[in-house]
Amino acid sequence: MIIDSHCHLDFDVLASDMDGVMARMAAAEVSGCVTISTWVHEYDLISGIAEAHENIWFSIGTHPCNAHGEPDIKTAQLVQLSEHPKCVAIGEVGLDYFHDASTKALQEISFRQHIAASRQTGLPLIIHARDADEDMISILREETGEGAFPFVLHCFSSGAELAKVGLELGGYLSFSGIVTFNSAKEILEIANSCPDDRILVETDAPYLAPVPHRGKSNEPSFVRHTAEHLAKARGVSLEEFGAQTTQNFARLFSKVSLK
Repeated sequence: MIIDSHCHLDFDVLASDMDGVMARMAAAEVSGCVTISTWVHEYDLISGIAEAHENIWFSIGTHPCNAHGEPDIKTAQLVQLSEHPKCVAIGEVGLDYFHDASTKALQEISFRQHIAASRQTGLPLIIHARDADEDMISILREETGEGAFPFVLHCFSSGAELAKVGLELGGYLSFSGIVTFNSAKEILEIANSCPDDRILVETDAPYLAPVPHRGKSNEPSFVRHTAEHLAKARGVSLEEFGAQTTQNFARLFSKVSLK
């Protein structure tokens, strides 16, 4: 059993071929996925995708690159929307200084609102971090000091210090097809050193397709390639690694009922 812990099925390239996406997932023995929110105002769209498929769940949140477009999203609204039975996480949210560092202040406000929602609901926080390691470490330490909350550093592509701090604070690390790239040796090293009980796999589809599909549109079935690559690098069988990451997924995404 392999689960794609992070994808975006509402994006056109996937939404326009849902029957094909689901069929290829089944053929690759990928048993489920979480489709991740990037805009709260698209709640009806993303919740509808999850409602239509037994093995798809969803999150609710504002991507940091969209913080300027949803500046009024408050913790109470996130908590209320997360009551949907198939909403299993808060986010994705976080800090992204690569695309637009001018919105740092708005990103931080949004991030803290989402952290509070995660803390109140107990749902895991899906964290996006890009070119913002120092501030991310500072906020995670400060907010954890105010009260623990479950979280995952998704599509991990940051430095070793953020990985270390995230794990120390009780978080999980999720790895995408990036780990299959020849240019990502440092990320693969971080993945290899991640404790067995804190590692997840994802696609971040439709982005970052793993080898041998690099450069193509990504989709949940391709998470199998990432899992195979990491299993080989960590010296275990795909079956063992799949079972471990699924167990980790079930522990973190505790609202999910796996069959």
